[in-house]
Amino acid sequence: MKNWSYLPALCLAGAVHAGELPDISAFDPGDAAIVLLGEVHDNPAQHANQAAAVATIAPSALVFEMLTAEQAETANNTDRSDRAVLEEALDWKHSSWPDFELYHPIFLAAPDARIYGAAVAREELMAAMTEGVAEVFGEAAEQYGLAPLPEEIQATREAFQLEAHCNALPGEMLAGMVDAQRLRDARFSQTTLAALRETGGPVVVITGNGHARRDWGMPVYLAAAAPDVVVRTLGQFELSAPEGAVPHDFWLLTEEAEREDPCAVFEKKSSN
Repeated sequence: MKNWSYLPALCLAGAVHAGELPDISAFDPGDAAIVLLGEVHDNPAQHANQAAAVATIAPSALVFEMLTAEQAETANNTDRSDRAVLEEALDWKHSSWPDFELYHPIFLAAPDARIYGAAVAREELMAAMTEGVAEVFGEAAEQYGLAPLPEEIQATREAFQLEAHCNALPGEMLAGMVDAQRLRDARFSQTTLAALRETGGPVVVITGNGHARRDWGMPVYLAAAAPDVVVRTLGQFELSAPEGAVPHDFWLLTEEAEREDPCAVFEKKSSN
């Protein structure tokens, strides 16, 4: 099996042309050891794009934000070709994720890849919100760059969390929400690097667009812990890209998925 772990970052210079893609067939991460495929979780077109990219990359490992380590081990010992069997084995109906029908083609696209689960336990996330991300992450916190954020960056992250939660969170929760997000990104990165060491790569990560951001998502922690590992990211956006510099190496635009107003749940709580 080819070992991609120590490819120097400069080896792809001139080989990868980042930017907006016309469609997923144009996505070429070159010889990246780790490829982060972002998504809006309930968008079927974006999951179809992920499955197509996975089939092309043919990774040795697939890391899912949506799975725990225990679920991943179950997936590795279950017939992936039967959607109903795999869905039942993963107890997907009791998860908070969209219909398994959206994710199953990704499993099928790399039938021989080892599955890894990167999900962080709720108890850990709650602890990070009160005790701080470095304390909860443990002795490897410095290796993964989990130092306190500069004030300006902290304020920007808190504003992002507030907007992402429909401006419905009390101010005292925002710093904890930022720490919980940082814990996810660092844990996802830790699992991904373990997958790279154990399988030789390449490794594909299935995750939300926010975790795939180069400016403050997983790439920050991957670079801190393993600076020589080449990482490429794909963001997928509905209808239009974010204003300003897009924080991904590549990005695609898709149609908007049909969904209820995500802020309605907050409005309902405030009226009770």
